[in-house]
Amino acid sequence: MPRTRHGVTRHRRAKKILKRAKGFFGARHRLFQMAREQVIRSEVYGTNHRKLRKRQMRSLWILRLSAACRARGLSYSRFIEGLRKAEISLDRKVLSEMAIHDPTSFDKVVEKVRAHVA
Repeated sequence: MPRTRHGVTRHRRAKKILKRAKGFFGARHRLFQMAREQVIRSEVYGTNHRKLRKRQMRSLWILRLSAACRARGLSYSRFIEGLRKAEISLDRKVLSEMAIHDPTSFDKVVEKVRAHVA
C-alpha cells in the first residue's frame, strides 16, 4: 500500500483558500501560501471596515440632522436635548431620513422639541 500524506485533505484545504482568493491581484490568487496570507489579511480588513462603516454612517446622520435643525433655527445639541426631554425615542438614522424624505413630519417633531427646550 503506498504511503499518503494528507493528499485529499491538503488539496481540499488549498482549493477552499484559493476559491476565496479569486479576483486578488497577481500571485495572490494563484499561489497557496500568498493566497492564504492575503485571505487572512482581507478578513481582518473586512472586520475593521464593517465597524468603521457604522461609525461613518452615524456621523453622516448627525451631519444631516445638524443641517436640517439649523435650517429650522435650532442647534443639533439643543435638538437632541429636546428629544430626550420630550421623550421622543427616534434614533438618528430615522430622524435624518425623515428630514430628507418627509420634511413636514420632521417639522412637527421639531415643534414638539422646541416646546421642551425653552
